[in-house]
Amino acid sequence: MRISSKGDYGLRALFDLAQQYGKGLVQSEEIATRQGIPVNYLNQLLITMRRAGLIESLRGPQGGHMLARAPETINLFEILTALEGPLLPDEPTREDLAPTMPEDHEVVSEVWVDLRTRMERMLRETTLDDLCQRKRQRTGNVMYYI
Repeated sequence: MRISSKGDYGLRALFDLAQQYGKGLVQSEEIATRQGIPVNYLNQLLITMRRAGLIESLRGPQGGHMLARAPETINLFEILTALEGPLLPDEPTREDLAPTMPEDHEVVSEVWVDLRTRMERMLRETTLDDLCQRKRQRTGNVMYYI
């Protein structure tokens, strides 16, 4: 699996919006500056994320972007698949090569299935809010809830 700049920049943009959640609309130029993302590329990614239902956007001089849902309801799997498509193919073998040892093929296939399952579980269990909490822990701004 390889995450392209599309997935990396898109995740960083949504992480930025998660940190601004509840504060109103955020202009793409602000996100681009804070995250070091070229603004034109960011605008393309924002369109993709809006179409995927991850953000809402308002055009115009007072416009901007915000998360469509609370950060704790948006997981990394949803984000990355919206931006990148499937992260691992269902069957990562070449169709033109018939295995001469089917048992070997099955063992290796089980490894790929296990890898995909573990990766998907981790990405599904990690939300934008989790990333915000990690950042707060690093900067010492931990919020405690009772």
